[in-house]
Amino acid sequence: MTTAFRRFGKRLLASGTFQNIAAAAVYHTLRFIYWSNRKSAASDDLVDAVKGRLPVIIALWHGQQLLTQFVYPDNKSVAALVSRSRDAEINARILKLSGVRVIRGSGGRERAQTARKGGVRALKGMADALAEGMNIVMIADISKGAPRQSGEGIVALAKLSGRPIFPMALATSRYHVVEKSWDKTTVNLPFGRLCLKLGRPINVPRDASDADLEEYRQRVTDELNSVTDQAYRAVRNGA
Repeated sequence: MTTAFRRFGKRLLASGTFQNIAAAAVYHTLRFIYWSNRKSAASDDLVDAVKGRLPVIIALWHGQQLLTQFVYPDNKSVAALVSRSRDAEINARILKLSGVRVIRGSGGRERAQTARKGGVRALKGMADALAEGMNIVMIADISKGAPRQSGEGIVALAKLSGRPIFPMALATSRYHVVEKSWDKTTVNLPFGRLCLKLGRPINVPRDASDADLEEYRQRVTDELNSVTDQAYRAVRNGA
C-alpha cells in the first residue's frame, strides 16, 4: 500500500496540470505576502540603483529569494537561472507567472560531465540574455554546497559579459526558518515590515585571472552577507 501511494505521489508531482495549479497557488500567496508587508524607510531603490548601468546581474542567496520576483517593476526585462531538476520545475513556473524569462541549468542528479556541459550552456544562455539587454537574477551559492558562500559561476558570468553584479537581500520582520533545509530557507510571512538592501556593484574585468576571480568571488560573498545582515537589522529595529 505504501509503495503504491508513493508511486501515485510521484506521478502526481510530475503531472503538468498539478505543477501549474501548485505554481499558481504559490505565486498568488507570495504576491499577497509581498504586498501585505510595509516597506521599510531603510529600503534601497533597485530601479534608481541600477539606472545607467543596465543590464545587470542580481546576486541572491539560496533560501532568501522567495519574494524577489516582485521587486523589479518590469520583469519582462528579467531572466533567471533555474535548475533542470524535477524539484525546480514548480519554481520555474512561478517565475514565468511573474513574467520572468527562465534559463534552465544543469540538474542536481546529472553525471559530472553532463552537468558541466549543462553549466556551460546555462552560462552562455545568461551571457546571451545580457547581450540582449536582459537583467539576470542568479543565486550565488551552489545548491547543496556551502551556504552563504558564492560559487564561481556568477563571477565567471560577470567576466564574460562585462556586466556588474549587484548583491541584493530582501527581509521581512515576520518569517519562518526551515531549520532542516541545507540553506535554512526563510519563508516570509505577511503583515510585517519589508526591507530591500543592495550592495556595492562589483565589476569583474574581462582579463581577470583565476586568482582575481577568487578575490571577486569572496567579495560577492562578503557583500551578500553584509546586505543580508543590514536588511534583517532594519526590519528588527523597525526602521
